[in-house]
Amino acid sequence: MTASRSLSFDPVLAARDVWRARGWGEASTGMAAVTSIMRAHQLFLAKANEVLRPFDLTFARYEVLAWLAWNAECGQLSLSQIAERLQVTPATVTNAIDRLEADDLVRRLPHPSDARTTLAEITARGRRAVAAATGELNSSVFEAVQLSQTEMESLIRLLVKVRIEAGDFTTGATRKSS
Repeated sequence: MTASRSLSFDPVLAARDVWRARGWGEASTGMAAVTSIMRAHQLFLAKANEVLRPFDLTFARYEVLAWLAWNAECGQLSLSQIAERLQVTPATVTNAIDRLEADDLVRRLPHPSDARTTLAEITARGRRAVAAATGELNSSVFEAVQLSQTEMESLIRLLVKVRIEAGDFTTGATRKSS
C-alpha cells in the first residue's frame, strides 16, 4: 500500500514536533499515535475498496455479506444484529442492505416470530460474491500487511486495550459468530 505520492518526511512525526514546540508535549505522543492509526485506516480502507471495486462492493457492504455468509443460522441475521456486529447505526445497515438487495446479493425477510424484526438473508449470488471477494481481500490486503505475525499480534493486543477502554466490548467477551 502506498500513498498517491511519497513525501520526503513523515507528516505525523513533523506534527508531533510541532505539538512539542507549542508546549503540548504530554499530548504529542498520543496525537501521533491517533493520527497514525487514522492514516493507516485510510490506507487500508482505500486498498480494500480498490480490491472490492470489481465486485461492485465497498468494504462496508462486504462486511455485511461476510457476516451473513458465515452465520451459523443459514445466512440470516436481523438488521439490528448486523448493526451490532459492525458497530454502526441502524441507518447505516439499512443503506447497505438497500444496495445489496438491489444487487440481488441479499433479501429482506420478515422474522418468523417477531413482527417488529426484519431479517437479511444472503442469496446464492451473494455467497458467490463474498467468496470471490474474500479470496482477493486475503491475498491483496490481509496477507499483504507489511508487519510480521508477531508485530500484528502485538498491534491487535494494543488496539484491543484501546477498544475495551472505549467500551467496545468487555474483557470477558468471547468470540461470537452468530
